[in-house]
Amino acid sequence: MNIGITMKILVLDAYFEPEQTSFSHLEKDLIEAFVKNGHEFFVICPTPTRGISKEIAKKYAKIKRETLYNGKVHVTRFWAPQEKHGIFSRAVRYFWCNYRMYCAAKKIGESCDIIFSNSTPPTQGLIADKLKKKLHKPFIYNLQDVFPDSLVNSGMTKRGSLLWKIGRKIENKTYEAADRIIVISEDFKKNILAKGVSEEKIKVVYNWIDSDLIKPVKKENNPLFEEFGIARNTFIVLYAGNFGAAQGIRVILDAAELIKDREDICFVLFGGGAEFESIQQDAQKRNLENVKIFSLLPQERVAEVYSLGDVALITCKKGFGNCAFPSKTWSIMACNTPIIASYDQESELAKVIKEANAGEVVCPENAEALARAILKAKDQSRIVDCRDYLREKADRTTCVQKYVELFENALKQEKMSKKATAV
Repeated sequence: MNIGITMKILVLDAYFEPEQTSFSHLEKDLIEAFVKNGHEFFVICPTPTRGISKEIAKKYAKIKRETLYNGKVHVTRFWAPQEKHGIFSRAVRYFWCNYRMYCAAKKIGESCDIIFSNSTPPTQGLIADKLKKKLHKPFIYNLQDVFPDSLVNSGMTKRGSLLWKIGRKIENKTYEAADRIIVISEDFKKNILAKGVSEEKIKVVYNWIDSDLIKPVKKENNPLFEEFGIARNTFIVLYAGNFGAAQGIRVILDAAELIKDREDICFVLFGGGAEFESIQQDAQKRNLENVKIFSLLPQERVAEVYSLGDVALITCKKGFGNCAFPSKTWSIMACNTPIIASYDQESELAKVIKEANAGEVVCPENAEALARAILKAKDQSRIVDCRDYLREKADRTTCVQKYVELFENALKQEKMSKKATAV
């Protein structure tokens, strides 16, 4: 569908290229799809600091405005301090960025049709609310992380704390202001429905992958075996992703310790995050020779990574499974690698794995159950084929078109409402 006019979309962006985040490749796909449909993006963002070289940072420090994608994406950047890990320094940066973003956006946004914001940082929704009231434009919110639930899950605060209460007020205000809320799973939808959000506002669109790019790589053609000294005749138990509090990675080490006498089974972990070093040290301390731990590889090597495993693990701490849907699930399915999830049994992930016949789900934080599932998978040598299911649920073409249609419908309804009011 195309509403017959060019949409100008004001984008409030905490991170934009050349910075790389978990949303970066999705944002690139969205931009390409919207541009293809004749629409324009007006991006407001800080100068890049995250995950870039000093040379790139120096280059972009001088670039305040640029036009990309054949003149269809207009980027306005403002200076912001370097991002740090401490809660206080992050909060200061968030508020600084919010203030500068609002100042820039209230001028540029006058010529735009729609306001679009992600949920990072969570205070960004309040800025979108202010802009909506000033500019009288519809506001679409992309909920990638449920705040403050995510802070509770990561151990940064507790339910009922002052920080949690402030977070809930920010959350409620943002949901109330948004005309449409895009969530990345049915569990996210249930979460905010329980908080009083109207179902009419909510649209579920999974974080997608490009199944034309992510395909199974045969063992004999996978270069990772040579690169990391892994024997091809070994049964590989793979984990790739964040080593954070919510993931509960130590259950993998516990399972590996239970079956460390099985020389035909090797655990290969690719990761990063807050607990990466401590997990490495723990594995060394336990003398787990059946565990190899490496840093995460670039996004373009995802197919090689997930094709490396005979099974791929997805883990979380007990009770956390209903607050997140791991997007790597789709990449694993695209590679037709069987999944063993140490995950909440009532979660959406458990439902998806069952529907797709993609593997097995065991109780979270239960090393014995995880070890048994691994041994069972080794004995059965199970073959799965999940690519058709993936293409239906979370393929790039399907999902980005849902975004385009949602934006076009929102603008169409806004214009009809204004027309009716004028009459």
